[in-house]
Amino acid sequence: MLQRLIPALDLPPQKAISHSLADPPLHLTVTERDRYTLTCKLTYEFVDDEGVRRQPDLWVRIYRDAGVAEALNQPNRPPWEAEGEGDPWAERFLDEQWRRNLTLGKWLEYLIDNGHGFGRNDANVSAAA
Repeated sequence: MLQRLIPALDLPPQKAISHSLADPPLHLTVTERDRYTLTCKLTYEFVDDEGVRRQPDLWVRIYRDAGVAEALNQPNRPPWEAEGEGDPWAERFLDEQWRRNLTLGKWLEYLIDNGHGFGRNDANVSAAA
């Protein structure tokens, strides 16, 4: 799904905005590039009487070599220790991670269905300042 939203995963722009007739502008910000991973933030930009709001701030780590992605609660996952019967914090984290990844999958499907995309030749994409 993410490959359809960002076809050029090897070299997406540092910042870009996708425009859709059905949705607010979608902002892509690449926050970290490594040899095998790419970390980025996806967020809508809402403009109303109170000003500009960007929500949700969904952080995504893309594992380019494996062809998978995970939604992050924050840019870095915290470490944990598995002792005895395991760390209850780790189980809670994994449950939350499962929910974040389900949300990511559903949101990506929604974004694609509503015309968003960050392809190099897409007419609905503009560079962000």
